[in-house]
Amino acid sequence: MLTTTLIVLGALGVLIVLFLIGTYNKLVSLRNRFQNAYAQIDVQLKRRHDLIPNLVETAKGYLQHERATLQAVIEARNQAAQARQTAAARPGDPAAMQSLSGAEAALTGTLGKFFALAEAYPDLKANQTMSQLMEELTSTENKVAFSRQAYNDAVMTFNTAREVFPNNIVAGAFNFPRAELFAVESAAERQAPKVSFS
Repeated sequence: MLTTTLIVLGALGVLIVLFLIGTYNKLVSLRNRFQNAYAQIDVQLKRRHDLIPNLVETAKGYLQHERATLQAVIEARNQAAQARQTAAARPGDPAAMQSLSGAEAALTGTLGKFFALAEAYPDLKANQTMSQLMEELTSTENKVAFSRQAYNDAVMTFNTAREVFPNNIVAGAFNFPRAELFAVESAAERQAPKVSFS
């Protein structure tokens, strides 16, 4: 009888250990998945941030009287690049992701003003380099949107897995904090900058 009790308790202990190991490994795998998904966003945001100085340089000759707008674009780009680097170091961190979302929204708004201003300059609209840069930027904006969706899906899967019982016990014990979505706050920010030089 004592032997049977010890065997049952031993088997129960093994099952608990296997459950803990399995749950821990699943949470690690899901965390790595959303971090990889963020890395895809990071690549596209870096490409976007690298294109902006080229756009400004191309437009400088045409927009000589619009220095404030050009400077605002560069400042917004620099803030977004800094927020991107912070978020890349800590993907899923609520403060880093909110900072990135805000910086990207500000950059999108500033680019919208830049494009609206550029529309008023026919010579700039006809510039081949500017047209190519605009096409690249539009393509990059689409890739950012797809990457953001993949990241948010991976974060949602991770957050759901860490919040359901009994996984929430393992997540709490092994410090798996909730990951933050890469959300866009307002409807205006959800729109990619409109690029049309036709």
